[in-house]
Amino acid sequence: MPKFTYLQKLNGKKIALLGLGLDNQAVLKLLKEQKINATITVKDAHQDPQGFNKNLYKFDILFRSPGWPLFCPGITEARKKGKTEIINPLSLFLKLCPTKNIIGVTGTKGKGTTATLIYQILKNAKKKVWLGGNIGLSPLSFLNKIKPTDYVVLELSSFQLEDLASAPKIAVITNLYKEHLAPADLHNPNYHHSFNKYWQAKLNIAKKPGNRYLIANESLKNKLSREKLTGKLIFFTASDTASRLVGDYNKKNIAAALAVARVLKIKEASAKKTIANFKNLEHRLELVTEIKQVKYFDNSFSTTPESTCLDLDSFSAPIIQIAGGADKGASFKNLAKKIKTKVKFLILLPGQGTTKIKKELKAINFPPEKIKEVADMKEAVKIAKQKAAAGDIVLLSTACASFGIFKNYKERGNLFKQYVRQ
Repeated sequence: MPKFTYLQKLNGKKIALLGLGLDNQAVLKLLKEQKINATITVKDAHQDPQGFNKNLYKFDILFRSPGWPLFCPGITEARKKGKTEIINPLSLFLKLCPTKNIIGVTGTKGKGTTATLIYQILKNAKKKVWLGGNIGLSPLSFLNKIKPTDYVVLELSSFQLEDLASAPKIAVITNLYKEHLAPADLHNPNYHHSFNKYWQAKLNIAKKPGNRYLIANESLKNKLSREKLTGKLIFFTASDTASRLVGDYNKKNIAAALAVARVLKIKEASAKKTIANFKNLEHRLELVTEIKQVKYFDNSFSTTPESTCLDLDSFSAPIIQIAGGADKGASFKNLAKKIKTKVKFLILLPGQGTTKIKKELKAINFPPEKIKEVADMKEAVKIAKQKAAAGDIVLLSTACASFGIFKNYKERGNLFKQYVRQ
């Protein structure tokens, strides 16, 4: 097992792990593997609701989980006193990683699909490649196995990027919509206080030292023209490369992946073959099944009005849509207009987001007889099956967070699939 010089400096230090999600679990495991002799304390709001963010300045190092807000009073106090190092697990990984062949992918939507597509393209081109990040696997968990010639592909959220110390060599920004501007999940109370702060957090993927290429959606050309970037800027638009992926926005995800392949000098024929065989990720506009000529699609991952608008634009057939849920501070005005033109029947799950959707639909005279509020997913799917005719699409694309009646978007999507198949 390789010894990491930086980690050896942690011997004798007082360390606090702010939250114990996947990233900090990986930090803890790494410190144990490296036999670091330090005092380690786990700070958790659920275990210690009164004192979890008190006296953080008394620690030498704070490892911050992405869900732990930078604006919490404890971090603010520690920063003011200036004696405590605050580092997030992603920054630790970039500091320790043996290879510089790192591709980071961010964006409001499409980052998971794009990161996985890049990973598959590299893998099929016979490169040794690792996939991790916000996709559900901390890169620190495979740090010990990475060789200097390997490639690493990371899906990165704004909360992982907001206090980033250095950047990946190749950065990708798939798109940008208003997201995470209000806390919507008790398990992740973090949010951005403005759209500009959200954008600047995303932009750290290319602004911090180490970045050589930024591959960005052409829609961001205007915003990026106002930024000082050191790497080469490459823009992408939709690609017509043959694939199984549904949705116009997936054509842009494909274009982003192809742009990375070109930078890495991967043969285009090899990349396009991978794309042609690539299946969509679970809960990302995933075709669940077709029953009596009705197709059922699960995009439980769609938690913003903007991404749901893109889903609705992906189909020309009549749509029975399941939407609604927890509100994340979004405006549903444009979504209501899209629903009016594209949706045959709307089924709404419980939540504050649903209240806002109904209000916007009422304002534009959407027929109330085309709306049905339900108590749970079982009832939603039952009504969808009743309303659907041959040739129709049943689409789970809620435009809202899952918090409230579901544990997370995965449970919401899994329940949809379960009841569809019954």
